[in-house]
Parts: sequence; C-alpha cells; structure tokens
Amino acid sequence: MTGVCCPIDLFPKQEEEISRLTQAMNQARTAAKKVPWAQALVEAVDVLLACEHYEEESLDCRLCRSFSELRRKTATLIVEAGRLDSYRRS
Repeated sequence: MTGVCCPIDLFPKQEEEISRLTQAMNQARTAAKKVPWAQALVEAVDVLLACEHYEEESLDCRLCRSFSELRRKTATLIVEAGRLDSYRRS
C-alpha cells in the first residue's frame, strides 16, 4: 500500500479493489484474457480521477492522481494489446 493519506478515505477503499484487479490481471495468461480485468481496473481508477475533493495544493491528492493516471494508461494499453491479440488469433 502506498503512503497516500486521503482526507475522505476514498483512496484506501479503491486501492483495495485496484490491487485485487491488478493481481487477477497479472495472473491471466494471455493479453486477451487480461482485458476484462484491465477494463474493470480502468473503472476503479476512474473513481479516483473523478474525485470531487481533489485539491491541487495537497501532495496526497497529487500522488493519488498521478498513480491513478499511470494505472489508467497501463490498463488502457493492456486492453489495446488484448484486442490486438484477439484480432491476431481470429
């Protein structure tokens, strides 16, 4: 777990789900099988990115946003790779 101190406790709640989804995605053997987990990960991360309590001055908020943006980019790349894998196999 990261050291983000969320004033509304949204980060720790989402972090638990994000960690679960990441673990499941990492266990999938092919890119195509990772897609459902990656799509769910994007949705979980989007909750953090849509936080209405984001404060630019807060280091914790900025860290949460940075982690979330990176995770979203990674999950989106996995979704694209999975689609390419599925297309290649068909």
